[in-house]
Amino acid sequence: MANKNLTNARRVKNDEFYTQYIDIQKEIEAYLEYNSNVFRDKVVYCNCDDPFESNFFRYFVLNFNKLGLKRLITTSYKPSPVANTQLGLFGDDKTLTKEKGRPKVNANKFIINEVKDMDGDGEFDLKDVAKQLKANKHNEWAPLEKDGDFRSPECIKLLEQSDIVVTNPPFSLFREYLKQLVDYNKKILIIGSMNALKYANIFPLIKKNEIWLGVWSGAKTFIKPDKTEQKMGNTCWFTNLDHGRRHQPLPLMTKAEVIKFVTKKPFQKYDNYDAIEVSQVKNIPSDYKGAMGVPISFLDKYNPDQFEIIGLGQGNLYRELTPKGLTKEFVDNYYKNGGTGLIKEDHPILGYYDEDGKATIPYMRIIIKHKKK
Repeated sequence: MANKNLTNARRVKNDEFYTQYIDIQKEIEAYLEYNSNVFRDKVVYCNCDDPFESNFFRYFVLNFNKLGLKRLITTSYKPSPVANTQLGLFGDDKTLTKEKGRPKVNANKFIINEVKDMDGDGEFDLKDVAKQLKANKHNEWAPLEKDGDFRSPECIKLLEQSDIVVTNPPFSLFREYLKQLVDYNKKILIIGSMNALKYANIFPLIKKNEIWLGVWSGAKTFIKPDKTEQKMGNTCWFTNLDHGRRHQPLPLMTKAEVIKFVTKKPFQKYDNYDAIEVSQVKNIPSDYKGAMGVPISFLDKYNPDQFEIIGLGQGNLYRELTPKGLTKEFVDNYYKNGGTGLIKEDHPILGYYDEDGKATIPYMRIIIKHKKK
């Protein structure tokens, strides 16, 4: 069943995207600025990455010595629609033939323990990696027994050897993928959809400050199997590696200043929870001591030294925040004023009346409050 699910996930059009080198480089180097030794003497595992197509492999192998890696492990999934073609690992962009020992249908593992200039040209590049792999000098290139499913016993054994997992996993399997990494207590730097922030097994990790968002908002442009570009605006990096941005205090105005200079109207309180509605992160009042509902984009600027996350304002986790859903009066007002969607009495979602008395349901709110100084 697991293999069938992964196969189905890989067939979904929106699940087959490849991360650009520049996005990987930009994110990782931000961690190096905060801690230059974050990868030193560590085993990095890219377990959704065929070296022939993965820019994660390319980045880590080309920066192996700079980062001070102990080992780099990559595993691929069978079959991959662009296998052997994207990076030109062996010197060209042509698919390898069976005579060169790498049939397209194989899932592979690459284990890199050492990188050096093999051809004596004074530089280190992918051609040097290829020569080392062919010569089997301190590195390993071998087919996997199965299809490279991250849940397979052989891939789990490789996971157990690793310190940090860095990759772009299938979005449709993100819940299960992240759960595995948490269960094995791994450091992570992975790309996922912003929608995953509200998942019942992921938001509690955010709330407890066990994982957080990365430095940048995520890759915006991915490469599809046909080598065309795909724009995506709702991706982010999930990590538990510390970085400087999450310790930068968010500059804020007082409640009175926000009302006077920005909104020109008072903050509204939710009808079913004791908190005020803050529609934009920049309008969080610096001097408000109670609970506040803020957009999910707040997590991109969340400083755990400045704020405490209380809960999620809708969905399965809403009842942990409060047992009180929407009232019948609120729902009637909502539809009377043109509201849409399948909203009913006791619905687990936050709602408030605007300054004109119109029932309003905001999109996805996180409840926060200032930490006591």
